[in-house]
This record gives sequence, structure tokens and C-alpha cells, in this order.
Amino acid sequence: MNVENILKLFGQGREGDAPLRVINLGLSIFAENLERAGARVVHTDWRAEAGGKLELIEALDALRDPAGELRADIVAANEEAVSRILRGKPVIVGIGRALEVIPGMHQKLLLHAGPPVTWERMCGPMRGAVMGALMYEGLAKSPEEAARLAASGEIEFAPCHHHQAVGPMAGIVSASMPVWILRNETFGNLAFSTLNEGLGKVLRYGAYSDEVLRRLKWMEEVLAPILAKALELHGPVDMQALIAQALQMGDEGHNRNRAATSLLIRTLAPHIVHVQASVSDVAEVFRFLDSNDHFFLNLSMAACKSLLDPTLGIEKSTVVSTMARNGTEFGIRVAGLGEQWFTAPAPKVEGLYLPGFSEADAAPDIGDSVITETAGIGGFAMAAAPAIVQFVGGTAAQALTFTQRMYEITVAENPLWRIPALDFRGTPTGIELTRVVASGIVPVVNTGIAHREPGIGMVGAGLVKPPMECFEQALLAFARKYQSNN
Repeated sequence: MNVENILKLFGQGREGDAPLRVINLGLSIFAENLERAGARVVHTDWRAEAGGKLELIEALDALRDPAGELRADIVAANEEAVSRILRGKPVIVGIGRALEVIPGMHQKLLLHAGPPVTWERMCGPMRGAVMGALMYEGLAKSPEEAARLAASGEIEFAPCHHHQAVGPMAGIVSASMPVWILRNETFGNLAFSTLNEGLGKVLRYGAYSDEVLRRLKWMEEVLAPILAKALELHGPVDMQALIAQALQMGDEGHNRNRAATSLLIRTLAPHIVHVQASVSDVAEVFRFLDSNDHFFLNLSMAACKSLLDPTLGIEKSTVVSTMARNGTEFGIRVAGLGEQWFTAPAPKVEGLYLPGFSEADAAPDIGDSVITETAGIGGFAMAAAPAIVQFVGGTAAQALTFTQRMYEITVAENPLWRIPALDFRGTPTGIELTRVVASGIVPVVNTGIAHREPGIGMVGAGLVKPPMECFEQALLAFARKYQSNN
């Protein structure tokens, strides 16, 4: 760029001329060159609405027509959806065996994370978790036998979300696994999740070694019974209160759960010591809880699931009810479109890797844990947890920016979940479909990274951008459904 000619064009340089001031739209390189030449420049991150795609712009115009009834109906429906999220009161009511408490569960059903996927299309870590679960259940004696059984058609696979459950990473739930039981006291719906195994070589990251299976058996036979009895002695545990406190203490509820785990231990510890169990078993339970900063993660996921499920099926609502990934596809569901999934290929996660691993080892994005972002914590509350950037990459300033940007695509703020660094502003809540598509801003998600091959486990953590295609498909489907009904 010949800056000198541009400056001459605007008359700068002659005595008495006002200094050149420029507002730059689009490519930042023009602003950078002018700044180097001494001009005062304001650069705006402008982009064409909906990426300039005519079909999407027409759909947006139709849904936002101020003279049409549909717009008013959408606003009212979204107010109802957000009201249901904010009025929800999830509490922990117990721990049960998946076979006995999850609706539709049976001995040869394996639940998995994300939208529906077959064995043939499963990514490596999900296959590894399936093989591990079949050995854990005694249905196979070796990884090879488990893989043959999984491919035989004898085993049924279904999303956790179709059975009122959520699972981190591969999200595999099998019949014998103990699961948390949460109830949304406002609406009466239940949500389930497994107990968190910790980090590293664990089933949810696709590892299935003897060490992994022994830990799962110990969780089933020792940890779960002791915690279940402690819960009986304590009574229901208020999840809203725990999450609200944890956000004030530096957690964001997805990848940082240190404060929430500590609060849970404080809540249950006085009752754990009164459970009729051996001293060595109680001591081992405390050691396990103390060593696992992520123990609360599965609970925060189930709590968010219980808050969002009452929004599914609210006619004409454009609030996103579900985001989830299976390592092959990223999928969303929208309140006004019910159970229908909208999917696109799962993206890669940009992040930090454990020693000895690199991006080449990483599986695509996977897990139901993005339900936390859907409800307004996790990446949406990163401003509350600057320390999380050490785990997922980035800076403390970016953590603030990520949260502030999410207010642009949501319709409410949570009055209970507040962020100290933003002067106790409530977390952004209620992802709104048309705002995502129009602005081009996708929800920010922080997450773990699994190895792409089965049997290895966790290799890192980072940030991921959901594919815009999911939201675009949902917008077009929404417009087709409701424009034809008006």
C-alpha cells in the first residue's frame, strides 16, 4: 500500500490540516499499515451478516420481521425457555446402578456421548471405551473379543442424551456402572451421569487397561456405596449453591472443578465418616476424592442437563437446548425443533499437550461435557477462572474476552451464577440460534483432548470452535417449519 499517496489524498501533511482519522472495516492489514504511517485508526471486526450467505439472510429476515407475528412468538418462546433454565433447581438425590435407574437401560445397551453414531463410524477413543466397558461388564475377555462383539450387532448403542444422561468424553455408560441421580425439583425431571474417574488413562478417554478396569470395579464396589450412604445421611445436595460458590472461587464448571470438588467433599465428609464401612475403605475414598480435582465435573454436567431438558419442545423457541459431540460429529438440538439433531464433522481441539504427545495424536472433539457451555458455564464463564488458561492454553485477558463475547449470542444472564471479575455480572445464558448465525460468533468451548487411537487415553486440553454448519442447518430447518405454519 502506498501510504504517502493516501495521506496526500486526504490532504494530511499541509499546515493547518486536521490529522487523518480512519475507520477500517474488514481486513486488519489496512489498519495496521496506516497506524505504522502515523494515522489514527479504529479497526472494527466487521463481517457480513451470516457470512453473506443469501439463503441464511433470507431466513433471518423472515424470522425477525418486525411486522410479522412469528417474531413476537419467538421472543415469547425464548423468554419461556430461559425462564425454565433459570428457575430450575437441580439437586443430587442419590447414586444408583445404571441398569436399575436409567430409563430404557438393558444389559447389552451402551450409552455414548454426542449425537447417534454406529460402531463403524466411531472414533478411536470411543471404540476403546466401548471395548473397555464390554470387558468391565464381563461380556468379553480381551480387547479383540470386545471389538468383535461390538461389531457383531449384538450390542445396542444410543446417545446418553436419549436416556436422560450425559457422559464426559466418550461418555460410555454400561449397565453395571454406578451413576449420580439428579432431580430438577422445579420440573421433576431426572438426569444421570457416571462418577468421574480422574485424568490420564481412564475409560472416558478410551483407555481400557487392567488398571482402568480395576479402578472402575473399585468405584462400583467401594466408592459408590459409601457415597450413596453418605448422601442418604445428608439428604439432597443443592447443586445451584455449589456451582454459584465455585464460580466465586475460581472454577468455571467444565475444565476447572477444584473448588466445586472441595465444596462437595466438605458437604459429604461428615457423613462419609459415619457410614458403616472399613477404615481403610473410607480412607481410600478420601484419597481418591482428594486426588481428583475433576470429580465434580460429571455432577455439573448432569445439573446442566437437568436445567436444559425442560426447554426441549417449546414451540417456536430458538434457544439451543443441547450441544454434544461423539468424536465423529458435533451436534446441536434446538428447543423449538425438539429431538432433531443437526450435525457436522467434529473439529480438532487447539490446545496444550501432555509430554510426548502432539496435535498429530489428537482425536477430534468429543464428549457431552459441552452441556456446561450450553447452560452458561464452562467456556461461557472463563472470566471466573483465569487459572484455567494454564490448562487449555490462552491468556487471562482472553478468558475475560471469551465470556464477554458470549453475551452477544445469548438472551439472558444467570442471576445465581455470577462472575467476580465482571463486577458480579451473571453468566451469559440461553444460546440464541439466530444471533449465532447472524453474528458468526460460535459458542466458546474448553475441553480435554483424547488420543485418536483406542486404549491410550488423555493427551491434552484446549479450546474448540463448534462448526457453524450445525447452527446454519438448524436455522434453515426452523424457518421451514415455522414459516409454513404462519
